[in-house]
Amino acid sequence: MTETVRGMAARPRLVERYRRFLPITDATPALTLGEGFTPLVHLRRLGERYGLPNLHAKVEGQNPTGSFKDRGMVVAVSKALEDGSQAVICASTGNTSASAAAYAAAAGIECIVVLPKGRIAAGKLLQALVAGARVVAIDGNFDDALRIVRELAAEGGRSVTLVNSVNPHRLEGQKTAAFEVCDDLGRAPDALAIPVGNAGNISAWWAGFCEYRAAGIVDTAPRMLGFQAAGAAPFVAGHPIDHPETIATAIRIGNPASWAKAAAARDESGGRIDSVTDDEILDAWRDLARVEGIFCEPSSGAGVAGVRKLAAAGELSAELIVCVLTGAGLKDPATAERAVAPITEAHPTADAVRSALRW
Repeated sequence: MTETVRGMAARPRLVERYRRFLPITDATPALTLGEGFTPLVHLRRLGERYGLPNLHAKVEGQNPTGSFKDRGMVVAVSKALEDGSQAVICASTGNTSASAAAYAAAAGIECIVVLPKGRIAAGKLLQALVAGARVVAIDGNFDDALRIVRELAAEGGRSVTLVNSVNPHRLEGQKTAAFEVCDDLGRAPDALAIPVGNAGNISAWWAGFCEYRAAGIVDTAPRMLGFQAAGAAPFVAGHPIDHPETIATAIRIGNPASWAKAAAARDESGGRIDSVTDDEILDAWRDLARVEGIFCEPSSGAGVAGVRKLAAAGELSAELIVCVLTGAGLKDPATAERAVAPITEAHPTADAVRSALRW
């Protein structure tokens, strides 16, 4: 490990820090954008409001492209390079496309994105376009887009790798977030609350906790608490949703590709997958910003909304709880603009500003 001039060890690459738990070999290219090592924040003020004194947030929006996807994408694109791929392809509700495009650019290969027309938050789509991705919008939903890219990736004659979470290397990288939480706490949390869309992330976190427990690094693994938007809640309904609807665009998915893995994570951990309404999601999203100063994308509010709901029902209290905030607030500026009050205007004098402030 490189030493800095102050004698402190330089921060390792994420894949090097957890190399023994990842499918990395000496032949794997050393690709990185500085992913991982995101903050674990004790939500003291919000926890006091909810009656949860040990409430924490893993702020994944501080990854390079602003979401947790970077953890898995660095591994998936590195392995694609190792296998000789000249391009990566994905379906996306937004964050996957932003991450895939950035890592493909860094790797010097092409990125192809298929997404639902008019259904992607502006911040996410711009990230993919600016990074040079070839984007095709379809008249369909995410599930249609995923079906198409799986078919295209399976065709012979093209050196292209699918980098959605059905690619096992994606989930391998994403499980590193669980390692970091355990390292920061010195133990596993009692419960982990997480938004559920395509269901790969809850599956990856559970795998990470199980691997750390099997390695003897922690003694326990948490209950996995997954939360879907009420208008896009196939786990709660017990069947796929043909036309999922929610303001939380990142989890607007009706037929999760990792359904079986997520169900196993829920059942093996003694956890649950429940739903929260859009109003509950937005309330939690506002609370995070106004009470704790953490501006995340609306989908990130699902886990916090779920925890608040369980606490109000007396089902959570003093446990050590970690909520996963999956993406940064500027991913979805349009929703934020609609949710805030207009800016107060005044003449350029102290008296006018004082009057506007009602001081």
